[in-house]
Amino acid sequence: MEALLDAVDSFLGHLAAVAWGSVALAVLCHLGKIVARTRAWRNVVAAAYPEEKVRWRAVAGAYAASIGVNAIIPARGGDFLGLVVLKRRIEGSRYPTLAATAVVLLLFDFVVGSVLLAWALTQGVLPGLDVIPRLPSIDWLWLFQHPRAAAVVSGAVVAAAFVGGVWAARHIEAFWNRVRQGFTILRFPRRYATAVAAWQVIEWTLRLATVYFFLRAFHIPATAENAVFVQVAQSLSAVLPLTPAGIGTEQALLAYVLSGEASTTALLSFSVGMRLVLVTVNVVVGFTAIALMLRTLDWRSVVSREAPATQQD
Repeated sequence: MEALLDAVDSFLGHLAAVAWGSVALAVLCHLGKIVARTRAWRNVVAAAYPEEKVRWRAVAGAYAASIGVNAIIPARGGDFLGLVVLKRRIEGSRYPTLAATAVVLLLFDFVVGSVLLAWALTQGVLPGLDVIPRLPSIDWLWLFQHPRAAAVVSGAVVAAAFVGGVWAARHIEAFWNRVRQGFTILRFPRRYATAVAAWQVIEWTLRLATVYFFLRAFHIPATAENAVFVQVAQSLSAVLPLTPAGIGTEQALLAYVLSGEASTTALLSFSVGMRLVLVTVNVVVGFTAIALMLRTLDWRSVVSREAPATQQD
């Protein structure tokens, strides 16, 4: 936390030097990225429910609600809220199917993210296992510092997965039928390529463009290479998001991968400034969507009321 507060101080100290025009362009690219992803998700959901009229604004609202909550609470707690919002807008929809449609998007993300990560590894910019324990503010640092505790937690996760599997076995046929329904779009490669993958290509392009303009805004060398390095660091920070939006881990990784490109204080200013701007945008967009879609900002009570329905699905 102390390291994070120091990073915030660095950002405030560099505030006057920020190129706000580039920040505005970065925000526009970020919003465009959201539009592209929700267009792709809408097409996946429409393929799963061909008899229903799936509106893009319903999917966009659900996704916006999820990123708004994920921006302020850890462990991606907003993902379920997004499914709740979407289920309310699609007659007869089920949670296993809707969750599977989201996984379809993650398949493309995994492929692209893996390619970028592999390339970054060949460039030797990522910290090795001998370096990670010495980096400050890494969310999953305790895995290296407390291996016994990590083993206990891992065992608990495995046990929970086993119990869940036993429960699912009683409903296995209906459950997997609903899951398979969510992957319907993959049975039509041409439709998937044009209606989903094409939008995700646009989304990833806008992700890198967002980073590029933030680099310009904070006077860090804005190159395609540095944009990829930053994107890889952001992706790694989201692997185990024990803090809201992975903040802390992201700052530590960015300071490492961009070392030598600018001073430490400038890199901290960039990393914190970029994250604060994106978190603010996500919160504004997300809670506006929550208010419009749910007619309330008390999203926790909505999730609590809906939780029992997941057992029926």
